[in-house]
Amino acid sequence: MQRFQHAIPAGLIALVGLWVCFVSYTQTPAAAFAFPRLVSTLFVVLALWTFFKALRDGTAQEGGFSRQEILRIAPGLTVAVAYVFWGAKFFGFYTGTTLAFFILLTWYDPADHRQLRSWVMRAIITAGFMAVMYCLFALILNVYTPREIWS
Repeated sequence: MQRFQHAIPAGLIALVGLWVCFVSYTQTPAAAFAFPRLVSTLFVVLALWTFFKALRDGTAQEGGFSRQEILRIAPGLTVAVAYVFWGAKFFGFYTGTTLAFFILLTWYDPADHRQLRSWVMRAIITAGFMAVMYCLFALILNVYTPREIWS
């Protein structure tokens, strides 16, 4: 079992990637899914590469995550899962992304949470991130995003 410690999660991620890629290639209209198809294809290639590398290298890799590392990652993973499976659909792409990004930034930002300046900086960073996301998806790539809650 120790030999497959890294291959099993890599294989599961590759399966998820294959499923996402399949879904992106079976949706219409094709123009709306051009960018997701590109990203999902790249994701599958990298996931399969990681899986086969994990199979080939076996026990040559270091141990997995420590308990402390898992506890540090868990809040971010929880927010990401909630965003993917619920937040983006309920709030819409831009509102959901803004909330998820701000929560993650607030959680992992080492700045003092009792200072107004750190909250202002978080708001500015979130606004800048969302401006880039909007320009990328709506203006440059012209892809469809999930509808906003107020649309």
